[in-house]
Amino acid sequence: MATVILLRHGRTTANATGILAGRSRGVRLDDVGRPQAERAAARLAAVRLAGIVSSPLERCRQTAAAVAAAQTTPLDVVTERGLTECDYGEWTGRAIKDLAKEKVWGTVQRQPSAAVFPWGEALAAMSARVSAAVRRIDARIESEHGPGAVWVASSHGDPIKAVIADALGLHLDQFQRIVVDPASISVVRYTDSRPFVLSTNTHEGDLSWLTPPQRSRRRRRTDAVVGGGAGPE
Repeated sequence: MATVILLRHGRTTANATGILAGRSRGVRLDDVGRPQAERAAARLAAVRLAGIVSSPLERCRQTAAAVAAAQTTPLDVVTERGLTECDYGEWTGRAIKDLAKEKVWGTVQRQPSAAVFPWGEALAAMSARVSAAVRRIDARIESEHGPGAVWVASSHGDPIKAVIADALGLHLDQFQRIVVDPASISVVRYTDSRPFVLSTNTHEGDLSWLTPPQRSRRRRRTDAVVGGGAGPE
């Protein structure tokens, strides 16, 4: 299948002040987050993208718009509700330092598969939702653009961690071991046999190797290479 670049939105005022924004409206990139998004966009400018799909929330759409603006071929940003933030229910808009005192906090940290936010979403439901959305979009993009297609999903910290955990075959209870910083880039390549996690939580480095040569029409290898292989051309 195709390759998805998982891009977390840049830093927001809520991130900077320790507030759990969740699905709150009007949370936008701050003076640090805007340059972060632009730097991520500059890294992605060398990649021939087949699509840019974003969570509907403003901070992700802003980050995705920066990526679209840096592309040499015009691309529209498409929004997808499946990529949106977890619904933190009554935790939305509260300070992280206060939430850390709540009884549910321990479950979120140690057994997230059992965590349900008060009047909100279960982390297991969020994981299933976003992983299914990414796989569905990935299959559509491959169908339209071929197995070498590369696309961007602009989303949030916990949803991206859940997609990476799913790709690694990890139980959701292990997903808190994964770190996804603001404006970081992680890459997952889906194949008929298994997903391959190519990178996680990167902030620097050339990404042009993700774009296959124009002449290449071969389906990507779906087996793991014993010994590690030769890497990208």
